[in-house]
Amino acid sequence: LLAIILIAIVAAAYAVSYFYDKYGSFTVKISKYDMINQGLTLSETPDYTTSNSRLNAEILYDMTNISGEDLPDNIDKINGSHNGEGYIAYTFYLINSGKDTLSYDSEMTIENVTNGVDEAIRVELFVNGEKTVYGKTKSDGSGKESDCDKEFASSTEVMKDRREKLGPGEKDKYTVVIWLEGNDPDCVDKIIGGTMKLGMNFKIVETT
Repeated sequence: LLAIILIAIVAAAYAVSYFYDKYGSFTVKISKYDMINQGLTLSETPDYTTSNSRLNAEILYDMTNISGEDLPDNIDKINGSHNGEGYIAYTFYLINSGKDTLSYDSEMTIENVTNGVDEAIRVELFVNGEKTVYGKTKSDGSGKESDCDKEFASSTEVMKDRREKLGPGEKDKYTVVIWLEGNDPDCVDKIIGGTMKLGMNFKIVETT
């Protein structure tokens, strides 16, 4: 009986780990072609020793609702994963280590969501220090939530943008913060246990 219980515990722990790896993470990606041929690379620090085409933020397994007003003032000043109680925070750099000037598209996609948790999610994005808060359109379709700067771009996209002319040796700094907004009317019991996986993708659209 004890052996069966231990096996069940291990199996449950593995299932939870697998589930969150697949459905509850935040990843950043560029194409390997853009990395190899144009020198575009990702890094958790402004200086780097190896080129990366993919980064993974640390997962926050149990997220409770908070107010965006309670987020630290220096949340975009810490590199890499720096999650806090009730929020995911991740800072990374997109670096042009090649010889060409690049223009690129950025897109944050909703890759998986359960229990309608996206109804109360907020995504705060800093790009070189400039902050934008994104949230889903109000449930009644009347527009953005009062604490948001912009609505999600679509049902599967948080945002999309184009960066013009990133010169050789230049870098763009990104900080992504994700939390459940407790003041959102859709932050209710039915979303308990929900998960959400977000991904941010970068693609070169022009070189000069």
